[in-house]
Amino acid sequence: MTRSRLFCALIALVLLLPVTASAQTLQDVLQRHAAEVADPGRRTVGPVIDDLVASGLPGVPGFLSAWADRSVVRRVEDGLFFVAREGDGDTLALLDIATGQTVAEAVAEDAIEEVRPNGGVQRVIGTALVQFQLSDPDIAVRRDAVQALARSLEPDQIAPLERSIPGEDDPALRARKEQLLAYLQARFGETPQVRIAALDSLAGDLSVETRAVLNQVLATEFRMAEAAPEGPRLARLLVPGEDMPRADAYAALVEAGLAEPAPTPAEMKAALEANIVEGRVGGIPVAQLFTDAARARAYAALAEAGTVPPLVTEAQIDASLAAHTFFEEYIETDADVIAAAARALASTQTTVAVNQAFDLGLDALSLASIYFLAAIGLAITFGVMGVINMAHGEFIMMGAYTGYVVQLVVPDYTLSLLIALPLAFAVTFGAGVAMERLVIRWLYHRPLETLLATFGISILLQQLAKNVFGTQARPLTAPGWLDGSLVFNDVVAISYIRVAIFVLALIFLAVLLYVLNRTRLGLEVRAVTQNPGMAASMGIDPDRINMLTFGLGSGIAGVAGVAIGLYAQVTSEMGQAYIVQSFMTVVVGGVGNVWGTLAGAGLIGLSQKGIEWLNPANTLAAQTYMILLVILFIQFRPRGIVALKGRAAEA
Repeated sequence: MTRSRLFCALIALVLLLPVTASAQTLQDVLQRHAAEVADPGRRTVGPVIDDLVASGLPGVPGFLSAWADRSVVRRVEDGLFFVAREGDGDTLALLDIATGQTVAEAVAEDAIEEVRPNGGVQRVIGTALVQFQLSDPDIAVRRDAVQALARSLEPDQIAPLERSIPGEDDPALRARKEQLLAYLQARFGETPQVRIAALDSLAGDLSVETRAVLNQVLATEFRMAEAAPEGPRLARLLVPGEDMPRADAYAALVEAGLAEPAPTPAEMKAALEANIVEGRVGGIPVAQLFTDAARARAYAALAEAGTVPPLVTEAQIDASLAAHTFFEEYIETDADVIAAAARALASTQTTVAVNQAFDLGLDALSLASIYFLAAIGLAITFGVMGVINMAHGEFIMMGAYTGYVVQLVVPDYTLSLLIALPLAFAVTFGAGVAMERLVIRWLYHRPLETLLATFGISILLQQLAKNVFGTQARPLTAPGWLDGSLVFNDVVAISYIRVAIFVLALIFLAVLLYVLNRTRLGLEVRAVTQNPGMAASMGIDPDRINMLTFGLGSGIAGVAGVAIGLYAQVTSEMGQAYIVQSFMTVVVGGVGNVWGTLAGAGLIGLSQKGIEWLNPANTLAAQTYMILLVILFIQFRPRGIVALKGRAAEA
């Protein structure tokens, strides 16, 4: 008897095994909720998703994705669910929802029913799908899931995101998940303690997302009452006429039923036109209604007679505004959360201000390096020769066009840049030597004639460039490795081109210091600068030095043109944009001194960026103020920051 019972139990167990295994398939889970899957709603889809997630079946993520994409269909004959894809002609192919294998091909459209969840259901499905994607073995899938989650933060994302963090092995992605979790907990945490801890962790964070989250926690709504409320929810008081227009404040009172509506000018005009009787309105002749005061008296007479709504006077408006308090109130109700968010935002704003100052300093440093490159050649020629060269900007233009021509011949941008820099120096050096030999040498010690002559050469070179290259801007393309920016954080960044120009300026500074201090040419240049007569008596040819010095300054301007052309438009007038700043840099820094030119470029770059920061909407005004500051500066220090020493300085 015992053996027969055992045998029957084993048979029953064997018979039950297929049923148990069958109950674990994805299709069986869906069949238990067939009606809800076929016609899902936001209230009914929850139990379906909970059952799918609890099943732990490997095909659940794929089904949820297909369900959200409206690719799931139901076969009419047996009610089974499949994933559909287009077949031949007007037919469909049915795929198994768990494995993705083709089950049937060429199925007619009337043999299936489409499952089309609405937008609300799709969002619920997408939220459920995220918890699978956040822990997917493929890091690309996890990154996409995190990006999708970041675009729309919802309270129900906290749990799946929190569960995915311990198993995340990528440090950057783990940090991003922790950041998003802090955002979610700061806004939707279950308890004030959780929210406060999350808000404290966000203090000092520079990202725009963090500031947006903190501002969302500290969101306010406009309110009005007879007296201002007390407590932490009061954000700020609003004074009509100062913090908000009086008309808006009174309109808010009218909308709330706390004040009488004032007729608009159009309504008053229509009312007056509708009540003209024998050429009069309210007893006032129509011919006299050409002023606002007369029209107001006529309307007041009609209102007193009850013909039109009463006129609201300015005194009544003032009284209504004075009787009420206007304020902004935090939507958040928890005082501790408000205080934590305010602390975090204040800390973040302080950090942002510090980094904005650093970013402004980087911009000023970048601008100073550009001015230094543009002005150093002028500083050499002006300091040694005393020549006011108004065509210096055109040498910058010639260098930029040289780079453009090289790129036409050599399409490799890196190689063309390496060729263009020395070639631009050679071209503009030769042009400078020719200009000095043909024009400048005959005008020494005649500053007015030199200025007029170089100004004429400037116009001539501009017109020549227009005839050769046209009036349209020409591209001077930077190599690919100079694309983009060096990003420190969400506030501080600088383009790689400007970094390259800064490095180039440092290289030129080092080369010039070496040439002037370590070579025979530099010794002769300094001798001619200090005392031309004594230098000539020692066997130095001042004419030769003047020629080489002018050529050197012009060559440096050509190299500066290549650098400037990488980010500015290359046109025939581009040099004019830098000639004024170049002269200001030389004068402020100290004529004929490399260190002075560097100091002048730094001072002008910092001052101009500071003025632009104070008045960002008008860069032309910033340049005007800069010129005024330079004029004021040279009144107190006419020889510049680093004054030239020696007999030349006394001349």
